[in-house]
Amino acid sequence: MLFSTASEVYFGVNAVGARIWSLLPPASRTFSELCAALSAENPEVDEARIREDAREFIERLMSSGLAIASPAAEPFSDAPHS
Repeated sequence: MLFSTASEVYFGVNAVGARIWSLLPPASRTFSELCAALSAENPEVDEARIREDAREFIERLMSSGLAIASPAAEPFSDAPHS
């Protein structure tokens, strides 16, 4: 469970959401790095699905005021990790 003090909203997360939260900077430097870690931990899940789900989750965090984008942040794209 996360709580946004800015919007006073509780944000429920499952195990994958908690893992994404733990991989946010400084644990991962880029979105691709975050997705690569999730992909390595969940090889049965298609990487495109991981990227889409992670992008949606992070966008929800940002819209709830629980995360902010760095000015140098890598854009969320569905391009394959290289």
